[in-house]
Amino acid sequence: MKTIDSLGDLTGKKVLVRSDLNVPLDGTTITDDGRVRASVPTIQKLLGAGAAVIVTAHLGRPKGAPEDKYSLAPAAARLAELLGQPVTLAEDLVGESANAVTAALEPGQVAMLENVRFDARETSKVDEERQALAAELAAFADVFVSDGFGVVHRKQASVYDVAQILPAAAGTLVEKEVVSLSKAVTDPARPYAVVLGGSKVSDKLGVIANLLTKADRLLIGGGMVFTFLAAKGYEVGSSLLEQDQIDTVKGYLATAEANGVEIVLPTDIVAADRFAADADAVVVAADAIPADRMGLDIGPDSAALFASKIADAKTIVWNGPMGVFEMEAFANGTKAVAQAMIDSEGFSVVGGGDSAAAVRLLGFDEAGFGHISTGGGASLELLEGKVLPGLAVLEG
Repeated sequence: MKTIDSLGDLTGKKVLVRSDLNVPLDGTTITDDGRVRASVPTIQKLLGAGAAVIVTAHLGRPKGAPEDKYSLAPAAARLAELLGQPVTLAEDLVGESANAVTAALEPGQVAMLENVRFDARETSKVDEERQALAAELAAFADVFVSDGFGVVHRKQASVYDVAQILPAAAGTLVEKEVVSLSKAVTDPARPYAVVLGGSKVSDKLGVIANLLTKADRLLIGGGMVFTFLAAKGYEVGSSLLEQDQIDTVKGYLATAEANGVEIVLPTDIVAADRFAADADAVVVAADAIPADRMGLDIGPDSAALFASKIADAKTIVWNGPMGVFEMEAFANGTKAVAQAMIDSEGFSVVGGGDSAAAVRLLGFDEAGFGHISTGGGASLELLEGKVLPGLAVLEG
């Protein structure tokens, strides 16, 4: 994979950087700036090399047209604070404002284009449409740096197509992501434990199937665990359940046994009478969830069990919370997993998305983990063993 160093002398050149600035907002206030902070090292490296930097990124899911609530203005303001210098935000993506802003940009300066998804061509399934937008973006710059790991699994104009027009390389974030995740996926030190949570089994079918040939242990929590418990014949009450995946999960359990892979399921569950922060909650055995209650977290015995299975692992990958961590009453399982990973001497990877958000929301020191990914979907696809289009075009 080509890196920034392979691009040669960047003095005086304009560099188009595809960053991932898809941050959560409360109105115009960023509630978690992790992705903005993660974008800074690449931009600083390019500025230090004497380049002018043009940032392109997306925010949310606008329907191919400008929407005020999806403006990158909050991200541009936060990036300026982190860089300690102005970041000029164009009023459009490839229109009059973008052309004027990029034309006036001098070495050492940073500009940002408006939300790339304000143009429907960005995510078009028609190659020619994406390529046309990519050509307009490429016209602003001399070289391209792909640094949005959260989108490298997407075949999109600003990720895939522009890299085939300009000299292209991976930014320091993408490089770090690939090195760290490859270390965990390709040749992991053993025992290799993977902790999977989140709401649905169906979101992680390919991941589970692939890990059943690679991992030593799979620890299952979150909403998806109830399909596993149902597959074992347990009552799961009103818990989240994918009835149509029960047979698939039964197959996973059989494959795991045949392959010598340990699947660790909760022994107890925090069951509530409703989905609410102040719900009445009790701890029950995993095989005895009352019919009128829903599981919202793994129980204390399960938390201790999961911690013990993480403790001696030499490689630990975690993707998906153990419960509804946003509600204090149902955050203990997620806290236990995070703390066990910090306490472990193994190499630990937090696989982006809700897991990374939980680490920050629950107040854990990010430095305690080997790596925290910025891309939940991309990290899952690497765990699944897929080739990611946005990385494939960066191969040297």
